[in-house]
Amino acid sequence: MLAIIAPGQGSQTPGMFASWVTNPALHELLSQWSMRIDLDLIRLGTTADADEIKDTANAQPLIVAASLLGAHALGIKDFAYTSGHSVGELAAAALSGAISNEDALRLVRARGIEMAKAAALSPAGMSAVLGGDRDLVLAALAKLNLVAANDNGGGQIVAAGDLAALAQLSENPPEGARVRALAVAGAFHTSFMEPAVAPLRAMAATVTTAPTTISVISNKDGEVVSDGAEVLNRIVNQIANPVRWDLCMQAMKNLGVTGVIELPPAGTLVGLLKRGAPEIETFALKTADDVSAAKEFAGRHA
Repeated sequence: MLAIIAPGQGSQTPGMFASWVTNPALHELLSQWSMRIDLDLIRLGTTADADEIKDTANAQPLIVAASLLGAHALGIKDFAYTSGHSVGELAAAALSGAISNEDALRLVRARGIEMAKAAALSPAGMSAVLGGDRDLVLAALAKLNLVAANDNGGGQIVAAGDLAALAQLSENPPEGARVRALAVAGAFHTSFMEPAVAPLRAMAATVTTAPTTISVISNKDGEVVSDGAEVLNRIVNQIANPVRWDLCMQAMKNLGVTGVIELPPAGTLVGLLKRGAPEIETFALKTADDVSAAKEFAGRHA
C-alpha cells in the first residue's frame, strides 16, 4: 500500500529546480504557476540564494510548487493515502483532489505572506530538539514557555517561541538531547501565527472544494479525512496549532502502508520515517533523475 507525502518549510535548498526545468513541459508549467501567483518560482528555484529562499513568503510557495511539480512528473494515480508536513499539507490537499493545484498555490502564496507578516510582529524562531526522553524534552520546553510546535516522532521535537528562550534551551539542552536552530523566520504553529489565520480563512472561503479521491492523513491528529472542506479547514487552523507528524506516521503504520514516496524537496520526512516507522519502505524523490526509480518503487507498493 502506497502513500505519497509532501515536506514542509526548512526543506528548501538553493538550485532545487535545476534538474526539473531542463524539461520543457515542466518549465512551462512552472512559468504558468509563477504568473498566476505573481512570484518567479523558476528564479527562486534555480538562482536565488539561501537567504532569499529562507524568507517565509518565498519558501512556502517554492516548497509546495516543488512537491506539485514532482507529483506531476511522477503521474501516479494509484496510491492509497497522502499527507504533508505543515505547509506540505497544501500540496497533499491538491494531490487528494480536495482542491486544485492552482488554488493550492494561491493559498500558499497568501499563507507565506501572512505568516511572514505575523513573524515580523514579534522576533521568534524554532529549534529542533534531537534525542532525549520525550517527557523530559516537553517538560524543558514548558519551563521556558516554549511550544512543541512540531511533534515529529523519531526522536525529534521542534521547539518554537522567544529567541532568548531558544538560546537558553540550546545552552542547556535536556539530558541526552541536542538542539539545532532551524532556518525559519518565525515561531510557526504557535499563537505567534494567530494574526495569519483570519486572512487565510477568508481566502479559503472562496476556494471550491471536492470530496477527496485520495484520503488525507491530517497533521492535527493523524486522522484520515476524506471531506474536502474539512481538509482545507484543518489546514487553515493548523497555522497557529502544533503539527503532530508522529501521529501521521503512526496512522500510516496502522493503515498498513508499506511504501512512502516523499515528494521534492525530499529527505526530511523519509529520515523521520526511517527512525519512527522503520518497517515502512521509503523513497526520497529529490531530482528529475529519480523519477524512473520512483515509478518502479510505486509499482511495488501501489
